[in-house]
Amino acid sequence: MNICIIPARGGSKRIPRKNVNLFCGKPMIEWAIAAAQSTGIFERIIVSTDDVEIAETALTLGIEAPFKRPAYLSDDFATSIDVMAHAVITLGLDNDSAVCCLYATAPFLQPEKVAIGPEKLNHADFAMSVTSYAFPIQRALRAKSSDQIEMINPEQFKTRSQDLEECFHDAGQFYWAKASSWAAGKSIFDWKVVGIPLPRSRVQDIDTPEDWERAETMFRTLGLG
Repeated sequence: MNICIIPARGGSKRIPRKNVNLFCGKPMIEWAIAAAQSTGIFERIIVSTDDVEIAETALTLGIEAPFKRPAYLSDDFATSIDVMAHAVITLGLDNDSAVCCLYATAPFLQPEKVAIGPEKLNHADFAMSVTSYAFPIQRALRAKSSDQIEMINPEQFKTRSQDLEECFHDAGQFYWAKASSWAAGKSIFDWKVVGIPLPRSRVQDIDTPEDWERAETMFRTLGLG
């Protein structure tokens, strides 16, 4: 069984009410729900929230809100691992269920990429969305002082960029694991993890109002809304 759980708390600080604010004309969470529904692979799509408005929005859009997330998992210190462990245990999911943690604030989701997850769990414990860095991180700079910068890895100064290993970062869109792995509550990287690469054009963190404006511009430019 494939299960989708969408964590969506009500108390976002940097962008108040982020999960239900209108993004390109729809509540932000609606884009994530639509992507999950479009995959066609989920037997259940569930929102984990502490917020009445978010729960009602989810129900209106045809997904479940079967429990209220406790306050201790709804503050700034609760991790996605904690929230997912609570959800799979509360729901009593079978240990072998493939469970996707899909972020409510990921309007650039590609259903076909999300749907790859279950097959990845045949040879890994976790599968997560990643994207490549636009510039080789081996040639990154840092501030040495207020008026001087330096290379973090100066030995790479003469290495051609095309000879450097391609590196990736968390795309912050979705994560797959068996219910038993989520319930264990351990760090994702305590397990065998594989990446599901996404194009950089479909990845944008939305943590500040400036991020939000940039994301809406990108979204419209890509013809997604």
